[in-house]
Amino acid sequence: MQSATLNEEFLSPYEAYIEGLFSRCAENSPNFGVTTEQFKTSVKNTLSRFLQASTEPASETETLEFLNLLQADDLFMALACANGNERAWWEFDHQHRAHLERIARHLAKTEADAQEVIECVYVELYGTRVVNGERVSKFATYSGRGSLRGWLRTVIWHALVDLHRASHEEVSLDEMTETVGEGMAHASFAEPPPGGEGEVLDQIARNRYRRVTLLAIQGAFASLEDHEKLLLLYYHVEQLKLREIARLVENEASPLRGSFQRRLQSREKNAGGRIHESTIMRWLEKSYSKVLALFKSELESKHGLTDAEIEICIELATQDLAGDSLFQNLTG
Repeated sequence: MQSATLNEEFLSPYEAYIEGLFSRCAENSPNFGVTTEQFKTSVKNTLSRFLQASTEPASETETLEFLNLLQADDLFMALACANGNERAWWEFDHQHRAHLERIARHLAKTEADAQEVIECVYVELYGTRVVNGERVSKFATYSGRGSLRGWLRTVIWHALVDLHRASHEEVSLDEMTETVGEGMAHASFAEPPPGGEGEVLDQIARNRYRRVTLLAIQGAFASLEDHEKLLLLYYHVEQLKLREIARLVENEASPLRGSFQRRLQSREKNAGGRIHESTIMRWLEKSYSKVLALFKSELESKHGLTDAEIEICIELATQDLAGDSLFQNLTG
């Protein structure tokens, strides 16, 4: 594992490449007002996390491949929006508003809920919280890994889950299996009655996989580490909000604190001991990604499904599989 601190010696082979990314973005969006330093700092932070996650030192080729996969223009827009640049916000609204509304309507039960979610997301993206005299925008958590639209789906999902919990409604299975970044769009659990022979046959075929899909999801939850189960338990069963979990983690006696202590040390040094909601959100997202990976593994190793069959189960899990006992493995 490489150090989180990227010294100048290590960065020197990539400085020109990062500056080239910035120049291209600035040429495409000259009115966004993002500085070279802001862009380079963001990219370097993302690169640092990539290197930390590597079990072995990444080669120069691998690092350049990683940088090449960054969604640089999306990151440039996010940084500009976080700065409050009006032109960037106009472009964001023009490019993504319709997509946000479409996803919100797809997930929410009513038009009123969809509009409320959109409003909450826009407030979060702009940022109403002030830390050390600076407005904090949720755009600051976007790293360029994966498309901006994929990241926005996750933001919408969090807002929708909070809305569901506020109205004491159960969180659906597709919400729990949402992936990070390029996550799949959700669909309603409501299952329309089949109509016509073709739809009936399709329904019969899909029913073959429903049981193994639910078993694999339950098995995935059962395979989580205790602290990951506890984190999901706090959020989805006890219905604590992100900020409430963050306060719990700050408590020295918290059972979550020991498990995340290594990650907390550097954060607390820079944040005066305070854990922010975005940190809890990232931990949750990692847990969801692990659930998805375990889910696929269960289907392949335990149930012997092929890649094509696993895709069917993923579709079921994200569309119409009802799971009343979804959380049983979190409380066991």
